[in-house]
Amino acid sequence: MVRSKPVLDAFLSWLKIQSKKVLPKSAFGQAISYCLNQWDKLEAFLLDGRLEIDNNRSERSIKPFVIGRKNWLFANTSRGATTSAIIYSVIETAKENGLNPFNYLTYLFEQLPNVDTRDKNIIDSLLPWSDTLPDNCRVSSQE
Repeated sequence: MVRSKPVLDAFLSWLKIQSKKVLPKSAFGQAISYCLNQWDKLEAFLLDGRLEIDNNRSERSIKPFVIGRKNWLFANTSRGATTSAIIYSVIETAKENGLNPFNYLTYLFEQLPNVDTRDKNIIDSLLPWSDTLPDNCRVSSQE
């Protein structure tokens, strides 16, 4: 973040200079205008150290969906394709939360038949970011 601010400041100065030199309706002019109009969103990561300048991590996490999209075209039913997408989503969310997907799914399949799924507190305790999940669901440092 400390190194990003001077780079962003220089880029903003360059954009302002260029915006006066190009035709506003040209492709380059429109790109500059768009960038200037989105500047507050670009700078948002400077205000919160938890934010990243790019979305590479989220792009990597959706890669299985992009690959799976071809497979879902040939699902026998829309219900089957929806089910596949849900399972992909649960697995990728488990990974992002430091869980072993196999152990987490096993835990869910053991717990869900025995709980009232209308109880929000019970469902919250089963979500991938819950602190109440058993340790065997978490990825150990040796895995």
